[in-house]
Amino acid sequence: MRGIKIFIIIFVLLITACGQKSGSSAGKTEVVFWHAMGGPLGDALTQLVDEFNSSRDDIFIKAINMGNYTALSQKLMASIQTGNQPNLSQAYEAWTANMIEGDVLVPVSDFIEQDPDFGPEDLQDFFPVFINSNTINGKLWTFPFNKSVMVMYYNKDILFQNNIDPDKPPVTWSEFRDYCRILTQDKDGDGVIDQHGTSLKISAWKFENLLLQAGGEIMSEDNKTALFNSEAGILALDFLTNILNVDKTGYLSPGYEGQNDFLASKVAMYEDSSVSLAYMQRTGIDFNLGVAAIPVKDTRRNVISGTNVAIFRTNDKKVENAAWEFVKWFTATEQTAKWSGLTYYMPVRKSAFEEEILKNRMSESPEIASVYDQLNYATFEPQISEWFETRKYLEEHVIERVVRGILTPQEALDNAARRIEEMINEEDDK
Repeated sequence: MRGIKIFIIIFVLLITACGQKSGSSAGKTEVVFWHAMGGPLGDALTQLVDEFNSSRDDIFIKAINMGNYTALSQKLMASIQTGNQPNLSQAYEAWTANMIEGDVLVPVSDFIEQDPDFGPEDLQDFFPVFINSNTINGKLWTFPFNKSVMVMYYNKDILFQNNIDPDKPPVTWSEFRDYCRILTQDKDGDGVIDQHGTSLKISAWKFENLLLQAGGEIMSEDNKTALFNSEAGILALDFLTNILNVDKTGYLSPGYEGQNDFLASKVAMYEDSSVSLAYMQRTGIDFNLGVAAIPVKDTRRNVISGTNVAIFRTNDKKVENAAWEFVKWFTATEQTAKWSGLTYYMPVRKSAFEEEILKNRMSESPEIASVYDQLNYATFEPQISEWFETRKYLEEHVIERVVRGILTPQEALDNAARRIEEMINEEDDK
């Protein structure tokens, strides 16, 4: 009987000890964090969350993957309606506008004002675009989380085989078209092109970048008037149409088709998010890969993508403060450098480039410096909920119809401009 009692005591002690490991929230303030990071990005996030949990005796971040951004958006809206929102979540700028109106967020500026360990020099270390994109009506509401830029990937071997310096990718629109003409080939002489210069997605993000590079703007400063239906907008659509229908050096590639063809050396140059590289590396790259900034026209302006992180209001200030502690830790120099190193998301702080993980990357691939340099010329999408819906309209009813010859660029852009202005006016009239 005594032996059974000793066994029970030992068993209880073992269970207690296990409950005190970093993977447990026992005795800690639990922060529920909703996100949509999957694949290698989700693995990296899990790694960092585990590091934070292991480093704190008082806070436990419970990260819950919602699957994708659409599901995250739907579940967030539903949870807000019932008052069961998480403590922390990824959120696009367009979502934040609605959350501010619903009074469900705690502004990040509130935490910063009360935090003696986070001063003005910290904010100055952030790239301005990340502070500006999270500031609405003069107040810093959210903080940058997973931010990416558009990147041009290119096959150095294909360039070399065609007597092009593999370390000098195209840097302008015209050079890009020239390269595409040279690199689009019928290699076996059967009358069918089996190597294209590029492939294109129907992408609002791509259009936004082209628009800004051509000297245009997306919306007026007060976000009331559409400005994308301009000469710059027409130039952006013409650029896509020329590659597809005039030069015939590229083709439309939905989903991951273009990325897969690039990995199979059927495409010489391919544009996508900086984080695409994390997926391509996992798949495997059997050629010399080049990574560079996207080609430009009149300006180097570009649009950042990705979400921010929002802290939700709760009755427990202890939970809110714990959420801020994680956000502050995640965006600190060491962690943002590590996050970028693991995922190819952009570091949010300038000081991150002094960390070994990024210094090594820059020395191994010097051309990648142009990718990070895009942050110095970056801007962001309109901070209004109407833009989230307009992005989809641009893809389905503007870009798609123009490149297929159904509508002229001006007609399609005017339709989109009229539509978003009507939505804005309807909202203002409520």
